[in-house]
Amino acid sequence: MNQIDSLDRLINEFSRLPAVGKKTAQRYAYFLLTMSENEVKDFADAMISAKENIHYCKICANFTDKEVCDICSKPDKEPIICVVKEPKDVSALEKVREFKGSYHVLHGVINPLEGKGPNDINIRSLLERVKNENIKEVIVATNPDVEGEATAMYIANLLKPLGIKVTRIAQGISMGSELEFTDTMTLSKALSSRREM
Repeated sequence: MNQIDSLDRLINEFSRLPAVGKKTAQRYAYFLLTMSENEVKDFADAMISAKENIHYCKICANFTDKEVCDICSKPDKEPIICVVKEPKDVSALEKVREFKGSYHVLHGVINPLEGKGPNDINIRSLLERVKNENIKEVIVATNPDVEGEATAMYIANLLKPLGIKVTRIAQGISMGSELEFTDTMTLSKALSSRREM
């Protein structure tokens, strides 16, 4: 394989990352070539180590390098679960520093156009947690888009017959936006102004 083929392969690999187009991928590839061999090896080792050591928490399905994540391990959690679409949403909400409960990561939302139904996301274990952990409230913090709303309604319909209070984060977050890009002040307001479903 000659150098041009190697460079093309590197650019193609970078372009597989979300929101990375060909030009950005090319910039990353050229930058990588200016790094020392040790820096490149450290970069590659960090990726391999993350892939080998990070997995889902057995309770909430957030990313962790332990069996149970640090949030689920806290002894003084409030009996509230905040349901989110992806692990990056947990990070966004944790920056607010106001939520004292635990999380539950769905790893997706109900989306019939993509062939994703309720059985394709992490809902079943949420029901088990609600029953086994003496949960008083579930906050549904999926993105305020069509799929997020449909998922929120589905979860509310499952939990209400169990006598669980189900709330939805307030609409300080605009329709169609994503939690990870929302500022902490707006997220804080959305959590404190949540409404019952």
